[in-house]
Amino acid sequence: MADILWKMGAMLSSDHSSVVPINLFVALLCACIVIGHLLEEQRWMNESITALAVGLCTGIVILLTTGGKSSHLLVFSEDLFFIYLLPPIIFNAGFQVKKKQFFRNFMTIMLFGAVGTLISTAIISIGATHFFKKMNISSLRIGDYLAIGAIFSATDSVCTLQVLNQDETPLLYSLVFGEGVVNDATSVVLFHAIQSIDLSHINSSIAAEFLGNFLYLFISSTILGVLTGLLSAYIIKKLYFGRHSTDREVALMILMAYLSYMLAELFYLSAILTVFFCGIVMSHYTWHNVTESSRITTKHAFATWSFVAEIFIFLYVGMDALDIEKWKVVSDSPGTSVMVSSILLGLVLVGRAAFVFPLSFLSNLTKKFPYEKIDIKQQVTIWWAGLMRGAVSMALAYNQFTRSGHTHLHGNAIMITSTITVVLFSTVVFGLMTKPLVRILLPSQKHTASMLSSEPSSPKSFAVPLLNRQDSEDNQTSHNVPRRTSLRMLLSTPSHTVHHYWRKFDNSFMRPVFGGRGFVPFVPCSPTDHSVHQ
Repeated sequence: MADILWKMGAMLSSDHSSVVPINLFVALLCACIVIGHLLEEQRWMNESITALAVGLCTGIVILLTTGGKSSHLLVFSEDLFFIYLLPPIIFNAGFQVKKKQFFRNFMTIMLFGAVGTLISTAIISIGATHFFKKMNISSLRIGDYLAIGAIFSATDSVCTLQVLNQDETPLLYSLVFGEGVVNDATSVVLFHAIQSIDLSHINSSIAAEFLGNFLYLFISSTILGVLTGLLSAYIIKKLYFGRHSTDREVALMILMAYLSYMLAELFYLSAILTVFFCGIVMSHYTWHNVTESSRITTKHAFATWSFVAEIFIFLYVGMDALDIEKWKVVSDSPGTSVMVSSILLGLVLVGRAAFVFPLSFLSNLTKKFPYEKIDIKQQVTIWWAGLMRGAVSMALAYNQFTRSGHTHLHGNAIMITSTITVVLFSTVVFGLMTKPLVRILLPSQKHTASMLSSEPSSPKSFAVPLLNRQDSEDNQTSHNVPRRTSLRMLLSTPSHTVHHYWRKFDNSFMRPVFGGRGFVPFVPCSPTDHSVHQ
């Protein structure tokens, strides 16, 4: 009995010891939100930089209190990042995206996000192989060099997006936003494709297998996301949840969104791409099939979940930057670590420029009107927006160079510390320089707003996921205003004709089956009851 009581006491003590860091971490999250709110007026520090700064300060305090043994409250887990924190961020990006601008510039976005990422990965991998072999960094193989290219090709354009206004510069905003999401998905797909093949003997068959694997992951992930979104729309439309409980339809939307991500993980596909396109489809169909109160609830629930997850990630990155275990391994060669970080930063700058300016030139060749073209100032803004590195780079680096969260090999430790340095430097330094740079490059945003967009601006457009009065206005003017998109790159017919046929197909076949605007279920005594009678 005494032994049992002792074991129970030990378990309770262990549980309490794990509760303490969680309490502190939640308190730090609250502090980041409060500080971010206080800095909202100036806008010179966004939530990402605030969370990094708070994390660094907290790490210093923990280092001092533990005698230099530890710097973070929680141990980094790849599962925590990829399974719990990343899905809400990517899904909300798809759910809130301005679909008209996104698909109007779809080919340019794919050109930057997919082809550009491949170019950047190749340049960074070749550069890393050339310089690191001369520096005699041990334990790095050909697969590691290719992985480095994918890791440092994953961008984080949050800082630039918070400065840009999508109503004032819709073309630029849609390019930066769309490329950021497609870039992350492409980087992760590339990373997993590199890990899945044998790179010990590279030949033409291996290269063909790699390309085939990449295309399979990209296409299959997109199709899975679309199908999951359509399934959620069909179920909610047919079963009519709103007549009994709005809680059920909200819960089903959230769970179906998460299910798309987990299904992709189950089938070894790109979960980022899957959940992004699931978010787009659910905002186009499923969101219209629920009651008005459920729309408001889901819109804010997805945005809040994404917001908290982003702060959580950057707060942890700030604390983990001072992890004494990793720095001890490279303490005997601090100059090497600094040199590696500097080389990686230089390769990021070069790799980014190597595709932004040439691909912008190619994209401009396909545009007919001047306001559709990307001028040099916008090209510089797009180049700058992709220089920041964030949580995706950190997670991929941990996946490649650590085992169970620990790093003991010298070469791997150098890569982890260098990744942390690049993420911190790019986020803080480049992030703080973003607002003044954008003001210099785009001084007359409001004056040029009407030239850059054929859509009416709306103060609701950012909060409501493209499902606001803009659509009805576009429907009324769709026969009078010609719409041209970058699909003209592939199609000889005018792009507004393609859009016209898609609208016709959507209204005739898709919406009657899957719901959407014009097919909202009528629920007596619901907020839609009054509007329907009107």
